[in-house]
Amino acid sequence: MTDKGKQVSRVHVLTSPLTDYLRYELSAYPGNIRAGECIGITDLSELSVHGLPDHDFWLFDDREVYRMHYTDTGKFIGAELLPADRLPEYRAYQDTAQAYATPFTEYWESHH
Repeated sequence: MTDKGKQVSRVHVLTSPLTDYLRYELSAYPGNIRAGECIGITDLSELSVHGLPDHDFWLFDDREVYRMHYTDTGKFIGAELLPADRLPEYRAYQDTAQAYATPFTEYWESHH
């Protein structure tokens, strides 16, 4: 996508200590970064952040927002396209998460 001029970024909001699965998941991020993705980490055990939802979401081209759904054990079960009138709310969530994010490489060096 970055080859097509698109910006790809994410903020992973988590709470340490990192589980084995989170370490496994985060260990893939350096490859994503080399491919052009900008990744930040917001660790809620280190920061007091208010104004974030209690669920994952994706914003596509700043025009569509999808809420992610998981089982109680963390298995992904689908994405729900939210109505366009929810975009401002989710843009604000994105802004908040990004404002508190630590660049992934910096976070990883201190928590790996």
